[in-house]
Amino acid sequence: MRTERKPTPLDRVFARLDREPERPAHIGVPRMSRHRVVLFGAALAFYLAIVWAVLITSWLVRLDWQVMFFRPYQQWSEIHAFVDYYVVLGQRGPTAVMVAAWLGWRSWRQHTLRPLLALGVSLLLLNVTVGAAKYGMGRLGPHYATEIGSNEMWLGGDIFPSGHTANAVVTWGILAYLASTPRARRWLSALSAVTSLGVGLSTVYIGTHWLSDVVLGWVAGLLILLALPWFEPVIARAETRILALRARRQDRRGGTAKAGPPGRPVVLTPLTGRADTAPEPVATGRPASRSPARLAPGPHTTRAERSPVTPAGSRRPPHAERHPRGTTSAARP
Repeated sequence: MRTERKPTPLDRVFARLDREPERPAHIGVPRMSRHRVVLFGAALAFYLAIVWAVLITSWLVRLDWQVMFFRPYQQWSEIHAFVDYYVVLGQRGPTAVMVAAWLGWRSWRQHTLRPLLALGVSLLLLNVTVGAAKYGMGRLGPHYATEIGSNEMWLGGDIFPSGHTANAVVTWGILAYLASTPRARRWLSALSAVTSLGVGLSTVYIGTHWLSDVVLGWVAGLLILLALPWFEPVIARAETRILALRARRQDRRGGTAKAGPPGRPVVLTPLTGRADTAPEPVATGRPASRSPARLAPGPHTTRAERSPVTPAGSRRPPHAERHPRGTTSAARP
């Protein structure tokens, strides 16, 4: 009795890399549940509390100065080279390219644009919210501080909240948001949280951000991920319009390609009522005394469809007044 071979883990990996024959019927789309709304409200309250604590120059600002005077890059100088590379995981360009490549493969495999559109919406929200807070509060970084113990607000800076930390939360957290199974979502959520916190602490280590900048950047990125279900209808409508536009373009190209087959007989309309029309001059060496050719009524076939005829003898019709070349004709009366 022949039994089927049990698929190995490598077989399952290659099967996952293949494109699905059609779009999955049910793609899990997170909903704005009551639990998520509560988390969003708590994160927003925490965000406002951090901003208020920095504005009033509370203990959080004093902690920022203590960490800065501690100079971690001097205390643990042996990890400086590693931190310089690790902090790249929070830069907008490299992380966006890596995550977009992965989500582009997901879009191709599942016949849907939702992963790429969700990434685009999250990055747009990140630029608007974090960028507005940065330039609105204008806080200076540790390297440009002007007064010891000051909160360094409204001085033209752009570090509060930390853009590296918020970008790491959003770009790596979107993978957990778009995960297809609860188990993958839990693992990716933990991985993105650890990665983003590591990126934030790396900026504190090299002295480009205050500690409060990192905490606020982490909360700012979390708010964007928690708010994404509110934008799912917008993402769905955008996907429908893009796919419809692509279908119309494909139909238009197909319509232009469906032309008539070559070689079809062409029906020519005979010239009627235009006997007095002068023929166009023909640039040949023959005399123009011959009458212009007229097309007989009825359908005509193309030259390629006519049966070849090999004439026997001269192709000119006999004429009583025609003389051979090289002889002189008699003078006409």
